[in-house]
Amino acid sequence: MDNSIALVTGANKGIGKEIARLLAGAGLTVYVGSRDAARGERAVEEIGGDARPLVLDVTDSASIADAASQVGTLDILVNNAGISGDDRTPDLEEIATFRRIYETNVFGVVAVTNAFLPALRRSARPRIVNVSSGTGSLAWATGPRFPHQGAYAAYRSSKSALNALTVFYAHALAGDGVKVNALAPGLRRTDLNATAAAAGGDPAEAAAGAVRLALLADDGPSGEFVSWDGTPVPW
Repeated sequence: MDNSIALVTGANKGIGKEIARLLAGAGLTVYVGSRDAARGERAVEEIGGDARPLVLDVTDSASIADAASQVGTLDILVNNAGISGDDRTPDLEEIATFRRIYETNVFGVVAVTNAFLPALRRSARPRIVNVSSGTGSLAWATGPRFPHQGAYAAYRSSKSALNALTVFYAHALAGDGVKVNALAPGLRRTDLNATAAAAGGDPAEAAAGAVRLALLADDGPSGEFVSWDGTPVPW
């Protein structure tokens, strides 16, 4: 994978930063997407290798266009940037919460993917990885033991929408040789999830799963939803 180029959105912290670190460690040039320039610079210094800062706000069309203009060829796009919300109970699930979360988790993915498609099409083996969530699985959500029933509607449905987009892009871009897959990273210790249950969840473990999808061989799958350990996740 030497000379390959990757972009990870939301890569100045958490799972995104660990994904960037692993890709850089594998010898790739990695653009570290970050809304804040200073945080991106700090992350690049900590990641090392051929990591490069790239100011990228996935909710800002001008920022996306400017970032895309700086990348000529792209082999790997990891749509990692995402936010959650404080919508644990139905009375907190206001429309503003849905709009805010969908703006990053759904519309941001569409905007970034579309903007970087020309660069991806210049690659000999383009890959897209969408960092989703097991809570977006409708099969799991309708099971009797699902732990989040009646809660997190905005976040969960945004990840279900992201899963649908993963399938769409996998089909639409198959002719261009682009492999598109979604990852369920599991419960991780990040700013996105500060619950006690996530305390033992190492972000690097989830990042390894994303990197496996990013470095898929030419005979690898496309349009699949897998857990961090490679186990298939039902849609």
